[in-house]
Amino acid sequence: MSQLPEQSVEGPVPTSADVARLAGVSRATVSYVLNNNADVRISDPTRRRVREAAAELGYVPHAAARSLRAGHSRMVLLPTGNFPAGPLHLRFLRELETGLRRLDYTVVQYGSLGLDADDAARAWAELRPVAVIVPGSVPLAPQGIAVLRRSGAKAVITLGPHPVPGAHALIMDQREVGACAVRHLLERGRRRIGVVMPEEPGPALFAAPRLAGARQAATAGGARIEALPLSYDEESAAALAARWRSLALDAVFAHDDSYAMLVMRALQDAGIEVPAQAAVVGADDSMLGRLLRPRLSSVRMELATVQPLADLVDRLVRRPRTEPERHDLLRARAVHRESS
Repeated sequence: MSQLPEQSVEGPVPTSADVARLAGVSRATVSYVLNNNADVRISDPTRRRVREAAAELGYVPHAAARSLRAGHSRMVLLPTGNFPAGPLHLRFLRELETGLRRLDYTVVQYGSLGLDADDAARAWAELRPVAVIVPGSVPLAPQGIAVLRRSGAKAVITLGPHPVPGAHALIMDQREVGACAVRHLLERGRRRIGVVMPEEPGPALFAAPRLAGARQAATAGGARIEALPLSYDEESAAALAARWRSLALDAVFAHDDSYAMLVMRALQDAGIEVPAQAAVVGADDSMLGRLLRPRLSSVRMELATVQPLADLVDRLVRRPRTEPERHDLLRARAVHRESS
């Protein structure tokens, strides 16, 4: 019968005073160095000595104590919900988190599924974040913004297709994705276009605005649009393929690349040639879509910001009385490949 190895008795938790003694500096200098305070001039050898002493002792600053001294935290809270984790969203998170760490913020993701608007805001406020960036799939109401501001949040920012009154807005207008896909299909001579409407809660956040954009582009080009509800499973895709000929469509914008791959495989299994009988376009421009045969046409989405996202958040934190700002983040373009 195996036994756990004996655990060594831990010594006392090292303090900033211990670091100061080992480095031969004051506790204030330790605080300035380890909190990356750029307002105080400290020589590089001293900074190096403090960091080496902290590493030797295993000391790290106490975030809660630092927050108490400052009157607020350096935490930027990212509530999570049914938000589609596509390539654009991952690029957004990577750029934001990397930039905020550079500016000495701590980024914390917070699971918010199952919370209503009031409960969610109160739960976030308990953590005393200095800023909150709320995706469109997570509920937020004006009274929730007030709760967050009273708790010390200097910037409340929404990320999604629509702004919320009282908050700064990072807008990802999904209508342009649908319009871009349909304009591409119009250029390829298609006039009877289906638009996949995912029935899962995550993708559904983007489905309605993408359909609206597709309809707008189709109207301008004299084309017909038909909404195609679809679950993300083979049975649903096979049922759509089975009635494809009766729909009299010649193309499909399949919401994103994952749904496009599902639909394209089902169409091919049903004997419908892609793109001869059905052009297929996705969105996200994923690597896997490029490996299909035929290669998948897609809408590539990019972040279109005037300044780095982290710098934008930092500016809004530093100027908490700034009137709510709106920043459009989404730029889309069609990438033509063999499927269309």
